[in-house]
Amino acid sequence: ATASNFSSTMGALIDEFEATQPYQVKVSYGSSGKLYAQIKHGAPYDLFFSADQVLPKELARSGFAATSDSYTYAIGQLVLWSTDPNMVDSKASRLLAGEYQHLAIANPRFAPYGRAALEVLDGLGLTDKSRAKWVTGENVAQTYQYVHSGNAEMGFIALAQLRTQAAFGSLGAFSGSYWQVPNSLYQPIRQDVVILKRASGSSGAKKFYNFVRSDLGVKIIEQYGYYVEAGSD
Repeated sequence: ATASNFSSTMGALIDEFEATQPYQVKVSYGSSGKLYAQIKHGAPYDLFFSADQVLPKELARSGFAATSDSYTYAIGQLVLWSTDPNMVDSKASRLLAGEYQHLAIANPRFAPYGRAALEVLDGLGLTDKSRAKWVTGENVAQTYQYVHSGNAEMGFIALAQLRTQAAFGSLGAFSGSYWQVPNSLYQPIRQDVVILKRASGSSGAKKFYNFVRSDLGVKIIEQYGYYVEAGSD
């Protein structure tokens, strides 16, 4: 069970893992809140890669995890993105001036990237001014699609989603503009993984968990636009 912001990165991790290990990894993507609810209702997942720390820790506290520990596998970076190369500048001027019709944001109730976006809007004093213009996605993947399809001129998404679209190059690889939101405007998006109770005896789940923590796993995660703290746990 994997948060939607991490889909491309997870795909790369799985490809590398399966190339050297006798296991196949099956993955389901969605908002962290909905995946959490599925796990609580008995969904047959072995690992939960959340977009926050709270939900994995709650699963551990409530006995749904194999151990009481979770591991921070990535720290997400928030960006404001538009397909219009002239829409978003380094000061987010049009966002501040309200010069847009629709703003895409992931649902803060379920999606940690949505909660981070709401913190940014709160900090800038824009929440009430912008609320009528919100186009709310179930998760950050849907939020990306709202901007990509033109249903919103701009939206808050994960930096990793831009890195994927640009094939790890510059914005010149595709049409658009973005503002990397200063970390001071939102709480760090610490994304934790936990091994779930049904997988307590699964060697495959443990091997994949350890692979994500390995030097190669960290290298892949960072390549896709996340930050990984040394010795993070």
